Amino acid sequence: MIDPVQFFTERFPLTVRDIETLLGAALSRGGEYADLYFEYSVTNSLGLEEQIIKQAGRAVEQGVGVRVLMGERTGFAYCEAITREAILQAALTAARIADSPREVGPIRIDPTQPSRDLYPVEWVVGQQPMANRIQMLQLVDQTARQADRRIREVQAGLTDEYKVVLIATSEGRLIGDVRPLARIRVSCIADEDGNLQSGVSGGGGRVGIDHFNDELLTRYAREAARQALVQLEAEEAPAGTMEVVLGPGWPGILLHEAVGHGLEADFNRKGTSAFSGLIGQRVASELCTVIDEGCLPHRRGSLNIDDEGNPASQTVLIDRGILRGYLQDHLSARLTGASLTGNGRRESYRHLPMPRMTNTYLLAGETPPEEIIRSVRRGIYAVQFGGGQVDITNGKFVFSASEAYLIEDGRITAPVKGATLIGDGPTALTRVKALGHDLALDEGVGICGKDGQSVPVGVGMPTLHLSEMTVGGTR
Repeated sequence: MIDPVQFFTERFPLTVRDIETLLGAALSRGGEYADLYFEYSVTNSLGLEEQIIKQAGRAVEQGVGVRVLMGERTGFAYCEAITREAILQAALTAARIADSPREVGPIRIDPTQPSRDLYPVEWVVGQQPMANRIQMLQLVDQTARQADRRIREVQAGLTDEYKVVLIATSEGRLIGDVRPLARIRVSCIADEDGNLQSGVSGGGGRVGIDHFNDELLTRYAREAARQALVQLEAEEAPAGTMEVVLGPGWPGILLHEAVGHGLEADFNRKGTSAFSGLIGQRVASELCTVIDEGCLPHRRGSLNIDDEGNPASQTVLIDRGILRGYLQDHLSARLTGASLTGNGRRESYRHLPMPRMTNTYLLAGETPPEEIIRSVRRGIYAVQFGGGQVDITNGKFVFSASEAYLIEDGRITAPVKGATLIGDGPTALTRVKALGHDLALDEGVGICGKDGQSVPVGVGMPTLHLSEMTVGGTR
């Protein structure tokens, strides 16, 4: 196991004493808090299309971000060179957010290790010989094509990252993490007399090469092919207000977007969220308990520590319909007096941390999923989602279902295409009529965007029955 402190001090001309001095420089104009975020990452990518490898890449990034807080103001600068001189210039630049130059006493930082390792990995994907990684994508391609003669094209991509981070704070913390991350994506196009339809599958997490065995790769390939083939038979989706049932797992992306972002502390601190000022009030059906948990082993959104050096945790956001709290980063917690939740995240050393979700899911209920379906006279059963848009200020969303079916008289019948779900998060949660006992997390493909930053996340939910929702369709 790599020791992040040792990794940076041996690889670069830097000592722990230097880091203490640099923190002092960051506070030299009167800042109240400062931190340094060191990062070294290696990213590999491999892409197959038209049965040949068309893309292969390897990127190495390194740098340091320096942040200084003064009240609600933030000073930030970064450098790519990990040297004392370069970091000093960044520190002095960030320090200018404050304007009361002063002498800073000695800052002492105490190197510590995370209390757990949620993602021990012996061999990362990028350490596997290129020939073996190519064989993985070829297996996916061959399996998908063998699923049906109508599979016209297969695209497969393998991406992995190995990142070492180190966080030093003016409060005396020096702690790091080593983060593997891998993902395979499979896309299939089916063609029947010019009717072209697509399907997408894949998975991953904070895992090593051993995660992607032949059985799992075969499942990804067949699932992508299956989705594309289902769409060949799909009819146009109906439009109107009707009952909606969401399948388990990936449909939790709707919860993530329509509800999760609204529970991040920065939006609530600024009063711009639909959930602002509602702690202790009912915001959902009593069936709903929403959790954000960054400490699930090997999950894509998990972290030993967040990007401010705090341990990831399990945070109950909504408890049986009652709003209990928000996801916090250092700045929001400091300004509001809230407890830290381990959700300060950033895309890289070039970006400021902000409160972000990790793995966000809705707890299971007690109803058998088949009973939920039987209770619906006419509605939509949505099991896969594509893109969507959400307005954080009011929670209004529009999501497109990439795989959905009609429910007629308690039975799942014809597949439909072009279905969109339209509503708002707070209202939707109050219309939850039943929850299945089949909670599932997604396969490990989630990417969350916010203010121009992307971070890996996880989502999950059980089968969920909404008493009514507006469905956009073409008939």
